[in-house]
Amino acid sequence: MSDLVNTVDVAIIGAGQAGLSVSYYLQKMGILNQIIFEKNEIAHSWKNERWDNFSLVTPNFQCRLPDHDYAGSDPSGFMLKQEIVEYVLKFAEKIKCPIFEGVEVISVEKESDAFIIKATNGRWNCKNVIVATSSFHTPVFPKNVESIPKSILQIQANKYKNSSQMRDGATIIVGSGQSGCQIAEDLMLEGHQVHLFLGNAPRSPRKYRGKDAVAWLEEMGYYKTTFAEHPNQKKALTGTNHYLSGRDGGKEIDLRKFAQQGVRLYGYLEKVNQDGFVAKADLKEKLDNADKSYLGIRKRIDDYIKEKGIDVPLESDYEPCWNPASEKTELNFLDNEIANIIWCIGYKPNFDYIHANIFDNRGFPVHERGITRISGLFFIGLPWQNTWGSSRFSGIAEDSKFIADNVVESLSHNPTNDYHLI
Repeated sequence: MSDLVNTVDVAIIGAGQAGLSVSYYLQKMGILNQIIFEKNEIAHSWKNERWDNFSLVTPNFQCRLPDHDYAGSDPSGFMLKQEIVEYVLKFAEKIKCPIFEGVEVISVEKESDAFIIKATNGRWNCKNVIVATSSFHTPVFPKNVESIPKSILQIQANKYKNSSQMRDGATIIVGSGQSGCQIAEDLMLEGHQVHLFLGNAPRSPRKYRGKDAVAWLEEMGYYKTTFAEHPNQKKALTGTNHYLSGRDGGKEIDLRKFAQQGVRLYGYLEKVNQDGFVAKADLKEKLDNADKSYLGIRKRIDDYIKEKGIDVPLESDYEPCWNPASEKTELNFLDNEIANIIWCIGYKPNFDYIHANIFDNRGFPVHERGITRISGLFFIGLPWQNTWGSSRFSGIAEDSKFIADNVVESLSHNPTNDYHLI
């Protein structure tokens, strides 16, 4: 099209660690005619969508951006929020292509052998598009949330910063994944009354038999398992991450202990109305299932230690420290002085701006290791794109190299001429 004046080989959408990583590899491979669109700013989610006391839950040694491993003094520790931001920003300094911060991509559409991108800074023509915006876009809410009284503050997990945001009164947290559990602890430690509605998230040991469980699992090769090799692919894609914490040097999260410390636990949120919440009577079941996962990880580590003949101390058997005497299923807002609700249910993808018939009924792209059926359209940073680490610092380098290799191959078969960037 004659009115397209901005033309490049590769356009990357998203300047988080995924987009930066694939850009870096393309740069090393000599693909310099590339750009990155970033709706917000580099490291936006780490900087603006995490609470003040946030830390990694995986050890620092798993931070392995391309040619940019963690280089601090505490590889077994857990970087705090600002340290993570600085780690990503330092890596971004290695990227030599233009990064357009504050620029939103409005649409992506393929015409003939090129993609037409409409963005808030103009129209672009490119041979390859790499989508690096994760898949956590639109917050999930239960039905009937509009009936909740306006006097109750409602926020998503990514808007929570610290306890000072909370109105006077008690707080409900819905969802017991990593965010829900850690925010519940954050508020509990500040003296707030917390009501926590559980989901299906499993839990994990932190340190076990002398070493962090993540270190054991890495040594055992667990994180090298590919999606193609996974025994339960549906569970891998739809399951919730194990909850544990990097706070205070790293520790386990045991919701039974939270209950002993005053957090009020409920089963799965089933109904919402103007007066309160109704939960299923499955609290004990959810606690037991979380423990089952916890014990399963311990057993895998035990089996590995035995098989390899590793000389490390035994640990005492696990005994639940608390069980619900009865299951309370109703929570009335007024009677319990509820002033705040923090939704930690999760997010769903929104790729509506990509005009291509490649998405499944959940809104996720159908792909093979990030390669779609549309030539030149790639994804990077999706959960289990190839391994458990695909959406994390630990696995993004391998995936980025794979995508960059395929982009170079695509360009070799479809070379461009007279490309210029203005």
